[in-house]
Amino acid sequence: MIKKESNFWKTSKQLRIIYKVFLIILFFTSSSFAELVKPNNGIEPYQVVKIQLKSLKQNDNPKKDNGIEQTWEFAHPSNQKNTGPLERFKTMIKGKSYVMLLNHLDHKVVEIKSDDLTALFEVTILDKDKIYYKFKWAVEKHVEDGPLKDCWLTTIVSSPMPLGSSI
Repeated sequence: MIKKESNFWKTSKQLRIIYKVFLIILFFTSSSFAELVKPNNGIEPYQVVKIQLKSLKQNDNPKKDNGIEQTWEFAHPSNQKNTGPLERFKTMIKGKSYVMLLNHLDHKVVEIKSDDLTALFEVTILDKDKIYYKFKWAVEKHVEDGPLKDCWLTTIVSSPMPLGSSI
């Protein structure tokens, strides 16, 4: 006599399969979030600034200093030369001059001027202590041959200008 499998065990097996598939999808999805956006010639100047600010706003998500590393990806090679290597850049961003960028509450980006090779933005940050700061943020199209040719990259972020409390 062949016993039929009860509905309970069929449902249980199906749920275990669905659960395993869900875990696999979750693993691959969460690991892809950790990947940094790489510069490419399809990313416009405004988007470069927004990518950097969004990442700095959630600096330690999905991993420690991910936002700083993402910002570094879009730093112009001349900027990297002056502020790097990466560990030195991390120390600089965590220092007094730029720490307000880390885990800030909100930001606003306004284009001041742009042409075919440069773009200048005014960036206003509301830091986690609810104090506003203003920065000048410049990006430049990389013109030298190589993988970064025609990519917009950050060349300058000014010292912050405190604007006062939001309270």
